[in-house]
Amino acid sequence: MSRQETTQQKASQPVSQERCLCREVLEQVRECLGVSPEVHEHFTNSRIEFLKGIRAVIDSRIEHLSKTSQRGTKIAVE
Repeated sequence: MSRQETTQQKASQPVSQERCLCREVLEQVRECLGVSPEVHEHFTNSRIEFLKGIRAVIDSRIEHLSKTSQRGTKIAVE
């Protein structure tokens, strides 16, 4: 099978969502408790906020590591 045929075959298949820990927890809660659409919307929004929080932590860490560290002070010697 050629590469083009493989690409066309993949394009015709339905797209599946990536696994997400937040989504899996939500599914478990929904199965156990039977949540309403309003609660489902809250969980969806919290998942987004959780991921934004992780992004903020990563951005902060990148900024911290990107700063040039001060190694010391130069002293003029006579």
